[in-house]
Amino acid sequence: MTGNHAHPVLLARQRGVTLFEVLIVVAILALIAGSVGIAALTYSDRARQRMAETNAKQIRTAVKLWWVDNDENVCPSVGELISSGTLERGSPGADPWGEAWHLECAGRDVVVVSLGRDRRAGTSDDIRVPPT
Repeated sequence: MTGNHAHPVLLARQRGVTLFEVLIVVAILALIAGSVGIAALTYSDRARQRMAETNAKQIRTAVKLWWVDNDENVCPSVGELISSGTLERGSPGADPWGEAWHLECAGRDVVVVSLGRDRRAGTSDDIRVPPT
């Protein structure tokens, strides 16, 4: 061959990426992104559950402190605990899922309840402090 003409075999190897190859790469990237998304949601759920347990313990302690200065036969609300200063201002008045805390007072004991992610009482994701 003479001149500036490339060999026909070289021309065939210089072609672009096929649509099929692009679709394969996109599918692989989608699988990776989906896996990361699922892992992040699982981590987020566990973090919310731990946060709810920690906040419930703080609320339970605040109720017991509130009883020292007030009537032990009255079960205060979280709002009363915050307004009295027994529970720090800025403390969550609701659980991590946006629902109100439920306080169950019996005698000198209190159970703090969050309905959990499904927001329904009596299901397996309810958080009770102390556990019963």
